[in-house]
Amino acid sequence: QVQLVEAGGGLVQAGGSLRLSCAASGRTFSSYVMGWFRQAPGKEREFVAAVRWSAGSTYYADSVKGRFTISRDNAKNTVYLQMNSLKPEDTAVYYCAARRSVIITTTSNLYDYWGQGTQVTVSS
Repeated sequence: QVQLVEAGGGLVQAGGSLRLSCAASGRTFSSYVMGWFRQAPGKEREFVAAVRWSAGSTYYADSVKGRFTISRDNAKNTVYLQMNSLKPEDTAVYYCAARRSVIITTTSNLYDYWGQGTQVTVSS
């Protein structure tokens, strides 16, 4: 059974930084894509970033490019999202997701497993 457990959310002022983590268990993830999505109140879930676990190649939404960095630690089976220069519009619940494929996609319903989410609030 795949489990994804996020941590690292919190309250931060605009311009600040946070690092989210997603501890993955239950599988060998070398043939997976790991993604981060977010959902703000009243809005649809949106893609943030993804990483191909084996190759380490990454892809970002335009809204976070240059500010956020996704990475993975093979030894710890953990995926990270480093978020810098945070803006109030980054406020959302952030979800980690895993896809049984090596093809990166931004479509949420193509991901097979999800974490419970972690709240990120950016104050102005």
